[in-house]
Amino acid sequence: MHPEFWKKRWAEKQIGFHQSAVEPKLATYFPRLNLPPHSTVLVPLCGKSLDLLWLARQGYNVIGAELSSLACEEFFKDNQIPCQTREPRIHKSTDPTLKITLFEGDFFTLKPEDFGVAVSAFYDRAALIALPPEMRARYVTHLLSLLGGQAKGLLITLNRLDPAAPLSEGPPFSVPDDEVLRLYQDRFGVTRLEQTESQIREDRAHEAAWLLEPR
Repeated sequence: MHPEFWKKRWAEKQIGFHQSAVEPKLATYFPRLNLPPHSTVLVPLCGKSLDLLWLARQGYNVIGAELSSLACEEFFKDNQIPCQTREPRIHKSTDPTLKITLFEGDFFTLKPEDFGVAVSAFYDRAALIALPPEMRARYVTHLLSLLGGQAKGLLITLNRLDPAAPLSEGPPFSVPDDEVLRLYQDRFGVTRLEQTESQIREDRAHEAAWLLEPR
């Protein structure tokens, strides 16, 4: 997906992927990661998700990666969180009770040293399923390069029930269970926590939550 595709979606307010509430699976399953207090959590391709705010309110240091400047700016404005922006386009909460930093720009250019702290976990609700099949291995490889050695993860995916349904055209794209295993099992023990049926546009799909723990 070309970066201009996503910038245009935000500029034209074509953001049906944005949820107006915290993802229920996050609140239900993130505690399963058993992270120490004040751990750093990376949220790739985060948009202006309210999940960022939920994680910060649990006491975590939240780092989001987002291509769109509009998404970054609207997150802080919509949630009335004071922030400071500095080059190269790093948006950081100045509320001492909410540790949230959004890195604006291409996710694939991020390096571990940009964060200044080891990443203990990642949360992916809308990153993997936003990418076409030919980009997903590259995405996972880069994501793993940003994590600490014992990092854990919570991943949410969609898998269409009708192979001929248009969900495969995405985004969001269908990610089969066997692909999740292929992408992550070398680094993690992969456990499916939940699978429910969802309606995505005209398609029926399974929505799954996965716990990823270091081997």
